[in-house]
Amino acid sequence: MARVKRGKIAHKKRERVLKQAKGFRWGRKSKERAAKEALLHAWTHQFRGRKEKKRVFRALWNTQVNAAARQEGIKYSEFINALKKKGVVIDRKILSQLAKENPETFKKIVEFVKE
Repeated sequence: MARVKRGKIAHKKRERVLKQAKGFRWGRKSKERAAKEALLHAWTHQFRGRKEKKRVFRALWNTQVNAAARQEGIKYSEFINALKKKGVVIDRKILSQLAKENPETFKKIVEFVKE
């Protein structure tokens, strides 16, 4: 049986692992075994992080809308409830942007809702 040399393939595989671990701290960016272990953990957190980010941002938008609404003399829960009753379909992200960048527009929305 002929001899099979696998140096090229094995080296390429190791290089790919180390390339993915670029930027990791301590020996995890240069030692193959540590890099493999770190990548296994990183990939699980990567998925979880993408889901978590959505929750974090929604909480931030709620806080920003609450702060802006309170300056106009209405609580967040009352404001959102009034929006729903009036049939206004603006999501919290847009409300938050309006509150920060166009306070006069946000004020008009609050006035419309209060009526």
